Amino acid sequence: MPPQRMTLKVLLPFQVFAEKPGVTRIVAEARDGAFGLLPHRLDCVAALAPGILTYETDAEGEIFVAVDEGVLVKSGLDVLVSVRRAQGGADLGQLRAAVERDFLTLDMREKIVRSTFAKMESDLVRRMASLHND
Repeated sequence: MPPQRMTLKVLLPFQVFAEKPGVTRIVAEARDGAFGLLPHRLDCVAALAPGILTYETDAEGEIFVAVDEGVLVKSGLDVLVSVRRAQGGADLGQLRAAVERDFLTLDMREKIVRSTFAKMESDLVRRMASLHND
């Protein structure tokens, strides 16, 4: 009986970034640390943190992909990774720098924008309540 292999599909909001059959193992990063997937592992769902997704095939060897936050779903031998952004590359150091520079920095900007909007919204509600009471 031939060894089992997974099919990995990395999905972006408007396109398929990669579809790789024959994957022997996958390593991904969640908020609480990295975890690995083998073909015989039970089905699972995991929230991914910005980081490096590693997968291995017999033909290509070990491949690294920088991914933004998203979701990983393993169902049977199919693994779907849905992320906002992904970037491939050969140099692991450059990919790690891209994650820190592009993905984590943008997340901090988004937090600042969300915080600003929350303050504006609470101020608007407070002013409307004071007008209603007058």
